[in-house]
Amino acid sequence: MGDYNSSGTLPRHVDRKALYTDLEARVRYLQQFIGFTADDVIALNRGSKYIKALAPTLVDRVYSKLLEADITARVFQTRSTTSELDVDEYPEFKSPYMQCRRMFLRWYITRICSDPTKIEFWAYLDKVGRMHRGKDRMISFDVEYIHIGACLGYIQDVLIEGVMGCEKMSLPFRVALVRALGKVIWIQNDLFARWRVRDGAEFEMEIEAVHENQEPISRAASANANTRNRRDGEASSVRSTWSSRGDSASIFSDHQSTAPTSINIGSQEVAADYPACPFSPDHAPSYETRVWSDADSGRCSR
Repeated sequence: MGDYNSSGTLPRHVDRKALYTDLEARVRYLQQFIGFTADDVIALNRGSKYIKALAPTLVDRVYSKLLEADITARVFQTRSTTSELDVDEYPEFKSPYMQCRRMFLRWYITRICSDPTKIEFWAYLDKVGRMHRGKDRMISFDVEYIHIGACLGYIQDVLIEGVMGCEKMSLPFRVALVRALGKVIWIQNDLFARWRVRDGAEFEMEIEAVHENQEPISRAASANANTRNRRDGEASSVRSTWSSRGDSASIFSDHQSTAPTSINIGSQEVAADYPACPFSPDHAPSYETRVWSDADSGRCSR
């Protein structure tokens, strides 16, 4: 007889090797552990336009931060934080090269506003982690994990500040969106650590073999996913009904129902055992939130 957990059931089995050799299994484990559910998918989907509106401010603040210290600023010249080479001239924020780098971060923000029920979403985040380990030749940087973690923490803080300060969204929805973004960022954090931490090193040859075999397929799947996301976004914007009364706006579609009972991650359907969506109509607050004027809302304006 096995030992039962606090709910009176046997613990579910987690294959250790799969956590290191199978991205889908790793992401599924992380999602189940931190409670990434269909509610989070809904929040990310509905909040994507606000996150995209925050992107210019976020990008500027992140790159300004990276240029504050020589050890991170030199990466844009040496492509590595471990390099001891002398740098005669550090990049300037407004230089053409830094403008190009900022475009990459804006693209990244757009991608994290896409569909997290698709394995291509998480494969992209994993590729970002691999790229910053110097694993992908021409486009790679070798950035030590301390700087990665610090940067992700800074990004999360800026996002929290931006979302919680945007009164176009109801307070319950702002909280739900911050929670969902936090979970995505922490999974991204793990997908950076995956290529840095030596846990599971005994599976390294198999991990590389899987990556080499799947990369061409992943690129094609990612392109298809981008096309689907654009179509879905256009259809969603037509279907959604945004009601307004005076200076207040509802974030809910007229057709909103209870949250789904499961979400699909790649080829796996994951049960979503959680209460009804906290920002569904049944749980909508009785008060109304004031919408900022354009002068006050800044980047949050639609």
